[in-house]
Amino acid sequence: MFPKLIAFDLDYTLWDLWIDTHVTGPLRLSGDTVVDAHGTPVEFYSEVPGILRRLHSEGVLLAACSRTHAPNLARQALKLLVVPGNDGGPAQAAIELFDDLEIYPGSKLAHFCAVHSKTGVPYEQMLFFDDEPRNREVESLGVTFHLTPTGIDSATFDAGVQTWRRRVRS
Repeated sequence: MFPKLIAFDLDYTLWDLWIDTHVTGPLRLSGDTVVDAHGTPVEFYSEVPGILRRLHSEGVLLAACSRTHAPNLARQALKLLVVPGNDGGPAQAAIELFDDLEIYPGSKLAHFCAVHSKTGVPYEQMLFFDDEPRNREVESLGVTFHLTPTGIDSATFDAGVQTWRRRVRS
């Protein structure tokens, strides 16, 4: 059992950098790797593509909720990063797997109010992964928050889902 919507921060949650300070646009493909103007790679943590694909195939709504001063660069990264298909199916641009993108400066409360308004999903049916403890503020809305101090991997993802399950059962 999954929540209806799972949201992810981007910087240090899905990838190992701050898009607005560690990367210089434009981004481009160099072989299969996304790189910035100086050749710095922009890539997901290794287990992220599989997690995103699994959730998408299960029908879970996906949102990116990122506080950044480089929203266009973050969107460009999501357009260029590829998620392999299931069982040899076609790969897709990561951006195609997301149902909502709230990528702009400001409080995560505003991000989640926008997600709720656009999707109609109750806050209690949302799970949010983020590397910054201050963003736990979304719990005031009813969203389940799971801290990811070293980014998303399968164990961290599973722990977050368990946190949500315990919360909705109580």
